[in-house]
This record gives sequence, structure tokens and C-alpha cells, in this order.
Amino acid sequence: MSLHFTSEQHLADGVLEREFTLGEIPGILWTPTSPSAPTPLILLGHPGGQHRMYPRLMARARHAAADGFAAATIELPGSGDRPRWAAAEQARADLRRAVEAGEPVSNEIIDVLILPLVDRAVPEWQATLDALLSLPEIGGPVGYSGGVISIGVRLAVVEPRIVAAGLFAGSFVPRAMFEEARRVTIPLHVLLQWDDEGNDRQAALDLFDAFGSKEKSLHANMGGHTGVPQFAGEAAAQFFNRHLK
Repeated sequence: MSLHFTSEQHLADGVLEREFTLGEIPGILWTPTSPSAPTPLILLGHPGGQHRMYPRLMARARHAAADGFAAATIELPGSGDRPRWAAAEQARADLRRAVEAGEPVSNEIIDVLILPLVDRAVPEWQATLDALLSLPEIGGPVGYSGGVISIGVRLAVVEPRIVAAGLFAGSFVPRAMFEEARRVTIPLHVLLQWDDEGNDRQAALDLFDAFGSKEKSLHANMGGHTGVPQFAGEAAAQFFNRHLK
């Protein structure tokens, strides 16, 4: 697959934003307008719907660019304008019904929703990484930040070019991912919203305990899913500055 830039704009704070396609995968690349050398790269994960997530992605990318990093994101399979995925749509509907009824979400629903997504998304991230690292303005090393935590776990295991990861704890995690977590060895910065009403706190704590990394830190803050304090982003930025520079 080859990467094609489809648009570009210069943002007010010295950031060049370029939309691209890689085959049928849409994405966005943000780089400092005048980098002094090939820059490290942070891959920005998100839960789906790239355009819906754009304000938060752009804010994270601007922070990355201010620190001298490039940042990139791609649309998840079955999300945004990408073709619908019948099994995933059914799994999302089953998940919504369970949550609205106040019932526990079964391992079967979680497996059907997450495992095929990980299997599809991770090779796409790797192909994107191949294409981005071929650009003269990007030189590595590479970090991964946010998104569906199971995708981050798989990438941390199979992609040696990723040297550090910042993960957002709490999304539904298949039990099989706990075994993969034990194989993760890169430095981790894990963010957990303690009162996130839509996620299982104990499962997030168990996953953190399972990670095999010698350097891993858990940053837990009071508040719900959308109540991440500003200083949490500053701590994540410090983490990537330590490991990508």
C-alpha cells in the first residue's frame, strides 16, 4: 500500500496537518512546520470515528508538535466512513443492551467486539508505520498513545519499533489479552479514570498488574470518563519526552 496525501493546512501554532490515505485507510499526520531534524513519532489511537474524535486528537497532536514530535492517527476498521462490519455492529448492539439493562457484559460479547478489531487494526497500524517512517521528516523512535487498550497491548508485543506506550485503561478487555500483556516489556504510562462509569475498574487494575514491563506507572484520577485533568496530559508528555528523545 502506498501513502497519498489528500489535503494539507498550516495550523496557527506552527503545525502542519495533512490528511492521507493508505490504500483504503484514511488518516491524519501532524508535524512541526519547520523541524530541525527528522522527528520522533507518536501514534495516536482513538476509539473510532476519526472525525468525531478530531478535536481531541488535534489537541493531543498540537501538544506533541510543541514537544518536537510528529503525530499520526488512522481510522479504525468499521468506523467513520469505512465499510460497516456486520459482526462488530451486532456486538456493539449487544453491548448497549447489556449496559442499558444494568447487566454484566459477557466475555463472549467482549471477545466478539474486540478480538477481531485487534486482529484487523494492528496490521494496519504497522503498514501505516512503514509508510510514515519512509518520509524524510520522520525518523523515529516511535511511541503509541491512547485508543482501544487491547490494540495498544498487541502493538506493544508485536511491533519492535514502538519503544514506549501511553495507554488509557478501562475499555473492555478480552481475557486473552491478559496473556499478551505479560509479554509487554516496553515502558508504560497507564491512565485510569477511577470513577469511569462505563468501564470495569478492577479489570483495568488486573491488566496493569499483568503487564510484564519493568517500568510501568499507573496514574489514577478521580472523575468519570470525560473528567481527565489537564495535569494528566502533562505527565504523559513528560513520559514521552523521556523515552522518545
